Amino acid sequence: MERDGQLELYAAVATQLKDAHTRVRALQVPEGVRMALTRKLLVITAAAKHDLADATRRLERFTEDLDEGRFLEGDH
Repeated sequence: MERDGQLELYAAVATQLKDAHTRVRALQVPEGVRMALTRKLLVITAAAKHDLADATRRLERFTEDLDEGRFLEGDH
């Protein structure tokens, strides 16, 4: 039963990562900004393989930053 919950969580995070990548690709920003955002998503993806809870928190923070427009270089 716990394994099913874990698989559902992995699937949810995978869907959220896919959505985040789609959003980043659609942004009208300089290529350097897009590349930096993509790198952040790749780091989160790699983290999900080792610590799903941490990756989930990082992805939520990343998504909040996108929602608020906090993605330009220098906004870190």
